Amino acid sequence: MAVSTAKSIQKDIPFWYRCFFLYIEPLSTVLGAYYACFQQQKYLDLTHGLSAPLTGIPTSTTIVLDQLANLYLLFAFNEGLVLRSTSDQRVWRTILFCLLLADIGHLYSVRALGLQIYWNVANWNAIDWGNIGFVYAGAATRICFLLGIGLSPRPVTRRRRAKA
Repeated sequence: MAVSTAKSIQKDIPFWYRCFFLYIEPLSTVLGAYYACFQQQKYLDLTHGLSAPLTGIPTSTTIVLDQLANLYLLFAFNEGLVLRSTSDQRVWRTILFCLLLADIGHLYSVRALGLQIYWNVANWNAIDWGNIGFVYAGAATRICFLLGIGLSPRPVTRRRRAKA
């Protein structure tokens, strides 16, 4: 990454957003990919122990978990590397809007565990904190960014002036 791009990102994107979207969330997502790919039994046990296989993971489940791990990596690299390459808030907004849609899909994916999974934090295990709690935090941070909270007002460009 060019020094000028790094300085521009530091100037244009507030620290919390940079910290969360360029480091915390991508690293956490890589951790999820690790468990989905290399700790599959534990991943399934934590997701829903009652329906997890007791011995041996079916080949189809292994394939699906490997695909999930791959998508987690795509999520992490898109966020961590694409956003790191630019300070253009339009690019950041586009990527973060897409990831917000993915958050909604991710939360929807655990609906089979019952509505209490969304609010009963006392019963959450480690994977629930990742699948729900951390997704709530990511979605809230994305919504704040998309609403412009903490961001400097965007300068009026010639194109925006012409529309006004």
